[in-house]
Amino acid sequence: MENNCIFCKIINNEIPSYTIFENDDVKAFLDISQTTPGHTLVIPKKHRDSLLDFSQEDAKNVFQYIPEIARAIKASNPDIKGINLLNNNGEVAYQSVFHAHIHLIPRYSEQDDFSIHFSENQNHYTPEKYEALAEAIKTQF
Repeated sequence: MENNCIFCKIINNEIPSYTIFENDDVKAFLDISQTTPGHTLVIPKKHRDSLLDFSQEDAKNVFQYIPEIARAIKASNPDIKGINLLNNNGEVAYQSVFHAHIHLIPRYSEQDDFSIHFSENQNHYTPEKYEALAEAIKTQF
């Protein structure tokens, strides 16, 4: 546990939360912002700054519960039509709390005040550029 980590304090019940699921590995609780009703955070009980710090064991211990938690959120309200799964790593990626966490954001409609924009850039890529990019990533394993 990190002394100044707000999520570690939530795990230790030093700060209250609206917990929806908890076991030895994870805690899932309502995000205080409620981007949409039911917006939930899933955090590992073992402090990791971001997903990039996960071992394979950490990933298994956290991600194995995501489908179960997502199904419970969806079943809680018949108006939920889908769920976005979101993880931010680093400030530039909008990570604001440096304890790894996964957002489960229920979606009610295309007008529910949440959106993600994916730019269309394929016209800027040739087969050679794709191959170079893929190779640069593959060599990191």
